[in-house]
Amino acid sequence: MSKHGKVLVAMSGGIDSTVTALMLHEQGYEVVGITMKTWDYASAGASKKETGCCNLDSFNDARAAAVHHGFPHFVLDIRDEFGDFVINNFVDEYIAGRTPNPCVLCNTHIKWRALMKRADAMDCEFIATGHYGQIRRHDNGRMVISKGIDETKDQSYVLWGIQQDVLARTILPLGKYRKTEIRQMAFDFGYPELAKKAESYEICFVPDNDYRGFLKRKVEGLEERVNGGNFVLADGTIVGKHKGYPFYTIGQRKGLDIALGRPVFVTEIIPETNTIVLGNEDELQKNEMFVSGLNMGKYETIPDGMEAITKIRYKDPGALSLLHNEDGKVKVNFFEHVKGIAPGQSAVFYEGDDVIGGGIIQRGPISLHQ
Repeated sequence: MSKHGKVLVAMSGGIDSTVTALMLHEQGYEVVGITMKTWDYASAGASKKETGCCNLDSFNDARAAAVHHGFPHFVLDIRDEFGDFVINNFVDEYIAGRTPNPCVLCNTHIKWRALMKRADAMDCEFIATGHYGQIRRHDNGRMVISKGIDETKDQSYVLWGIQQDVLARTILPLGKYRKTEIRQMAFDFGYPELAKKAESYEICFVPDNDYRGFLKRKVEGLEERVNGGNFVLADGTIVGKHKGYPFYTIGQRKGLDIALGRPVFVTEIIPETNTIVLGNEDELQKNEMFVSGLNMGKYETIPDGMEAITKIRYKDPGALSLLHNEDGKVKVNFFEHVKGIAPGQSAVFYEGDDVIGGGIIQRGPISLHQ
C-alpha cells in the first residue's frame, strides 16, 4: 500500500508534468502516468514539432520516465471527444466574432473529466497535473484555486472552470515552487535535457500559430464568403476593405494592410455585417463588461458589489473592479479603464491570490449598424 494513496498523473512528456509525477512518486504516492492524445499531429504536418501538448516523441518521453521509475503509464486517446468539443467551439467562436480560449475549455470539459473517468476506473483517489497553481479547502468548505508562488508561471487563470467535485480530488504539486526550482529538480532526477527544454505556448491543434489558416482549412469556402467587408471608424466612415471578420482580433494592429497615416487598432468586430471597426489605442479602453457562463470557486455566489481583481487575459496583471449580479451574468465595473476587452476570452475574479470564480466575456451592444 502506498503512503498517500493512488494518483493518476497527466504526463505530457514536458518538464512540469514529468517532475510532478516523479515528485509524487518520491513522496510515497502510488503513481499511474497517463498521456492524453488530443490531436493527430502527424495529419497536421507537425509530427516533429513540439506543441503545447504532446507529439509522438513526448509520448515516448513520458513513458520512458514512468518505466525508469517503476510506475505504469498509459496513453488515452481522446481525439474524438476533444475534436468535437474544443475544436468545433474554437471555430464557432471565431465565426461568431469572438476570440476563444481553447485551453480553458479543454481543461474544464475534456482533460479533467477524462482524467476523473479514468481515475475512477483505476481506483485512483486523486488526479494530478503539472499546472502552476494551488488548491485548498476554504473555511466555508469550498475548494479554492489560488495562484502559484511563481507569479511569472501562475496558471490559475486557465483553471477557473474546474468544478468543485473535481478540485476536491486534484493535486497541483508545482504551485509551491518556482520554475527555476522545477528545472533543478528535473536535473537532479537525471533529466538534464528536459531541464533545458524550451516551452511552447501554442494552441496544440494550431502548431504553426496560424489560426487564420486553420479556420480556412476547417470551414470550406470561408475565405470567399467573408472577404471584402468594410473597415470603418467609430463614426461609421468606411476607410477600406478587409479579408473577413473571423481573421481579426480585438486590439490587433499588425497585419491590417491599411494605411491611415497613424497607428490604428481593431476596436470592435461586427459579424452580422462583416464589419471591422478601427480606432486609436485609447478607443480600446473600456471600464465595463458583462461575463456569463460562470463557475464559482471560493464562494457559492458573488456578493453584489464585491470588490475584486479581474483578469481579462492570461498575462494580464488584473485590475481592481466591482462585481454586480445582473440576470445570471456578472457586470464588471473597473475602477480605471482597461485595454482590449475581447469577447470570448475568460474573465477571472480574484480575492488576493484566490480565484473567486470566472466566466466568458460577452459582446456588448453593437455600436454600428451598417
